Amino acid sequence: MSSVTPEIHESVGRAQVADLASRRAYEQAWRQFAQQQSAEAFCGSWLVIQAHAIGGVSDGVVALLRPGTNSFAPAAFYPESPRDRLRLAKVTERALQTGRGVLEPRDHEGGAEARGPRYQLAYPVRLDGEIRAVVGLEVDWRPEPQLQTAMRELQWGSCWLEVLLRRRADPKEVETLRLKLALDLVSTLLEQPKLKESTAAFTTELASRLGCDRVALGLVKGRRVEVRAVSHSPMFERRANLVRAIERAMEEAVDQEVAVVFPPADEERPVVARAHEALLAESEASSAATFPLVHDGRVLGALTFERASGHRFEPPTLEVCAAVASVAGPVIDLKQLNEASLPVHAARSAKGFWNRLFGPGHPGFKLGAIALAALAAFLALAEGEFRVSADSMVEGAVQRAVAAPINGFVKEAPLRAGDTVRAGQVIARLDDRELRLERAKLVSQREQSVLQYREAMGKRERAQVNIVSAQLAQADAQLALVDEQLARTTLTVPYDGVIVRGDLSQSLGAPVERGQVLFEVAPLENYRVVLQVDERDIAHVTVGQRGELTVTSMPGERFPIRIVRITPVNTAKDGRNLFRVEAELENDAGARLRPGMEGVGKIEIDQRKLVWIWTHGLTDWVRLWMWSWLP
Repeated sequence: MSSVTPEIHESVGRAQVADLASRRAYEQAWRQFAQQQSAEAFCGSWLVIQAHAIGGVSDGVVALLRPGTNSFAPAAFYPESPRDRLRLAKVTERALQTGRGVLEPRDHEGGAEARGPRYQLAYPVRLDGEIRAVVGLEVDWRPEPQLQTAMRELQWGSCWLEVLLRRRADPKEVETLRLKLALDLVSTLLEQPKLKESTAAFTTELASRLGCDRVALGLVKGRRVEVRAVSHSPMFERRANLVRAIERAMEEAVDQEVAVVFPPADEERPVVARAHEALLAESEASSAATFPLVHDGRVLGALTFERASGHRFEPPTLEVCAAVASVAGPVIDLKQLNEASLPVHAARSAKGFWNRLFGPGHPGFKLGAIALAALAAFLALAEGEFRVSADSMVEGAVQRAVAAPINGFVKEAPLRAGDTVRAGQVIARLDDRELRLERAKLVSQREQSVLQYREAMGKRERAQVNIVSAQLAQADAQLALVDEQLARTTLTVPYDGVIVRGDLSQSLGAPVERGQVLFEVAPLENYRVVLQVDERDIAHVTVGQRGELTVTSMPGERFPIRIVRITPVNTAKDGRNLFRVEAELENDAGARLRPGMEGVGKIEIDQRKLVWIWTHGLTDWVRLWMWSWLP
C-alpha cells in the first residue's frame, strides 16, 4: 500500500499541473482573441479556443489563402510545435477539393488505452462563395453522435474565421471576387451546346460552390413555370410533390417579379412567401431563396436555392445569387432562342415588335415607325418622272476611214487620234522610193519603144510598127498606174473633223497592206449617241422620246437627246442582254463633245408612282420567277 501511494500522488500531481497549464493557455487565448491582433495571432488563439470547445484535440491547423494566388499557407498550429506538420495535409486537401466538411478515421495505432481509431476533421471556410481558409483537426475516438457534435462545433466556430477574412478583405476586392464568382458560375452554361445539359451542370455547380443542399432552375411556359434542371439529379420526376412545390415557389417569385427569401431578413421589404414556406415544409430544408431570370424586361424563369436544416442564407451569398441570376438570364434566353423553331422565332419577333410599337417606353422606336409609315404613304401616293438609264457613248454621225491605198511603208504621220483636222490636210505619207524607181524604169522602156517605133516607120515595116505601138501603149498605161500610186502615197483628210482612231507616230517605217484602215475621221459637231438599254427596260422605249446625257468628263452638265432609232439586235455583256438605241443631240449640244466620250443617258418615259419606279425591277423578277415555277 505504501509502495503504491507515491505513484498515485505523482500521477495526480502531473495531471493537476497539465490541467493548470491548459487553463492558462485557454485564458491567454481568450485575451489574444479579444485584442484582435494579426491574422496569425487571431487564428492561433481561435484554434486553442476551438480545441478546448471540442475536446480531445491532439493536432490542429488553420490554412489561409495567400492573397493574389490559388495556394494555401498554414497560419496557426495546435499545439504550436507539432511533431508532424504534414499530418493533416491529406484531410485538408480533400476538404478543399470537395468544398465541404470531411470526417475520416485514421489507422488504429493499437494502444492499450485506445478504444478505437482517432478521427480527422476538416472544414472549408467560404467568403462570398469562394473558399478562403480551411481548418483541420485530429480528435480522440468517440461515439458517432459526439463526432457529429464536434463537426457542428467546428462549423459554428469557423464563422469567426469568416469574420476575420471579411475584416481583412478590401471592399473592392470583395466586389471583384463576387463578380468573378458569378461569371465563373454562369460560364458553366456555355460549356454545353444544349440547354438541357448546360442547365443541369449549372445547377450542380451552383449547389457545390454556394453550399446549397439543392438548386433548381425553371423556365416560364405559358402562364406556369416548369422545372428544367435540379442539382445532382440528371433525371427527376416532374410529378413529384417536391418538384411541384419548387414550381409553385418559382411562380410566386415570377408573379411578384422580385427575389423571395424565406425566412426573410428583418430589413427586407415584405413579400408573399407562402409557397416558399410550403416548400420548406415539403423538403425539410432550413431556408429557401428564389431569384427571377430576367432579360430585356421579360421574366424567363427562376432559380431556387435551398439550404439544409441549421443553415440560412447570408447577405453576401444572396448578393452572389442575385448576380448569378442577372447574368444567367440573357445566356439562357440566347440558348432558348437558338433551339427554337422558325415559327417560334417569327412569333417572338412579331411580339417584340408589337410590344415596342404599342407598349410603354421605346420613344425612338415609335418615332422611327411613324417616320417609316409616313415615308411609305408618301411613296404610295407621290408621283415622279420614270426614266430608263443606260450606258451611253458618243459617236460621229458619219465616220470616214482612211485606208492604205497600196502596200508600202509608213514614211510620215504628223497627226493622230484626237487632233482636229481640215479637209485636204495631210494626215500621213507612205514611202514612194520604190514607185519612183519603177516609174524611171518604165520611162526608160518607153523611150526605147519610141526609138524602135521610129526605126520601123523609117523602114516601112508595118508589122513591126504595130508591135511597137502596142508596147508604147502598155508602157503609157503602166506609167499612168505608177503615177496614180505615187499620188496616193500622200493621205489627206476628206472633210473637216476630228481623228477618232489611229496613231502611226510610233510606227514609222512599219509595213502596211492595201486596204488596211489607218485612221478614222468623224465630222465636228455632228454626233449621235448610242445607248445600251437593258432588255428589261426596252419595252418602255419608243422613237421620239427625249432624255438627257451626262458624260464622265463633264458630270455636271446635261445634254438633251432624242431617240431616233431602236435596233432589233441585242448583244450580251456582263451577263445582260443589251439593245442598241441611237439618239441625236438637240440644240447644237455637241459643241463640247467628242467622239468616244462615255457616260450615262436617261430616257424620259412618263409620270408614275414613286413606289412603282423603285420596286418594278424586283416585282418583274418575282413575276418571272413565279411564272417559271408555276405549272
